[in-house]
Amino acid sequence: MKYSKYIKFFGIAAIMALSACADDINIGDADENKYTTADGLTVYMCDGDGRTTYSLAELREQGTVDLFPTANDKATAGVSVTVAYDATALAMYNGAHGTNFEAFPQESVAIGSAATIAAGEFKASTPLTLSLTSPGNLDPEATYAIPLKVTATGANVAASAQYRVILVRDLTGMPDATKYVRDADGNLVPGMKIFSCMEVNDTNPLNNICFTLKSSGKPLVDAVILFSSNINYNAETGRVYVYNNENNQAIFDMREKYLKPLKERGIKVILSILGNHDRSGVANLSDEAARDFAQECKAVCDAYDLDGVFLDDEYSSYQTPVPPGFVAPSYAACSRLYYELKRAMPDRWTVAYGYGRTQYLTEIDGHQCGEYLDYALADYGSTVNNNMYPGLPLSGMGIRSSEYARNYIYTSQSYLGSMREQGYGAYMIFAMDPNRSNVNTQINSMSNIAKYLFDDELEVDYNFYKKDWR
Repeated sequence: MKYSKYIKFFGIAAIMALSACADDINIGDADENKYTTADGLTVYMCDGDGRTTYSLAELREQGTVDLFPTANDKATAGVSVTVAYDATALAMYNGAHGTNFEAFPQESVAIGSAATIAAGEFKASTPLTLSLTSPGNLDPEATYAIPLKVTATGANVAASAQYRVILVRDLTGMPDATKYVRDADGNLVPGMKIFSCMEVNDTNPLNNICFTLKSSGKPLVDAVILFSSNINYNAETGRVYVYNNENNQAIFDMREKYLKPLKERGIKVILSILGNHDRSGVANLSDEAARDFAQECKAVCDAYDLDGVFLDDEYSSYQTPVPPGFVAPSYAACSRLYYELKRAMPDRWTVAYGYGRTQYLTEIDGHQCGEYLDYALADYGSTVNNNMYPGLPLSGMGIRSSEYARNYIYTSQSYLGSMREQGYGAYMIFAMDPNRSNVNTQINSMSNIAKYLFDDELEVDYNFYKKDWR
């Protein structure tokens, strides 16, 4: 990225073997060898996004999680699969990750009857459904867990799939930026997520609250990416760390003023990580360094209540020969960092910018990127696809991003309508700043987004915010 100069469920990579399920949508093939045993037919569970072992549910009042029994081979006879609430799964997860997630109340979880894989099929056609009800007293800032044990009749349950955790955030008491639209059948479904990647060296992030939708009253923007903090190398310690320049740090130090108003409207705030002209980058960390840097990012997200991490592979001065402690820049090394970020922060978003080595993510330890990545956002006017991000469904992709500082605008009716019809789930605008001379061009573009993605009208509060920190 150049300086210009509904309820969503997703699986997470973790300690147990993970794999994408074969689903109706082609989102990547499962590595069924992980589930093959000497005892014959083996089953595991996929969630609605085709991911296994772990999922995250964001709940408002009520919600559901669908789990699909899936086998490593065609069933020769019907296989019945059930799940039960079992605290063992949570103890295993917390013990392995050093986390302390509390259990989501068992009485607030209604578990559906068994799901069946029919003879001659790999996967159940009808899911086993968990129905969730908010108990009304949970902390909306905290993440809870539904611990489950999986059992089967007519097949074995893979050892790595016998216990499963559904991580839950109960957002009932919080504002919601999700916009709902009618699908082809007339049903209300969550609309596309709008990411505003904002150059905080120049622009006040509060400008994102100036744009709302007339009918729903929801903010146009779902997530603000604070572009950008940096990955830096410390020559004295030989380690990499998160560096915030004076602009980023001012916003973080005054988060009550600059970030809390966004969060209060249901807008997520994302940490952005960019190279900074030294030997370190998001694509050349060793496995150990990636784990350490993921913990660095987690510490920043914890400290400032941020909702995820966005990586951009630019402005690093990668060195040849490779210096000690690093590896040659590669898609695999970048993928490893995403994987470790998701392991460190399973309840936060991981977001890729489709440029440089973040535009092709690879399998890590047998896990496709759809298991550790939540969103992939294309470069300006460009596209992303399943070949670039195996296992990630279209609902996690955004194409033809717009760059407002240089008038690279891709928000015509034909572009936006096509994205919506094809099932893409995100769209990014970069460098939005209503104090710039092309403000009318920006507003026209955002009006098109409101109209063609959400069937609504943009409302603008013209009391724009200027950069007011030093």
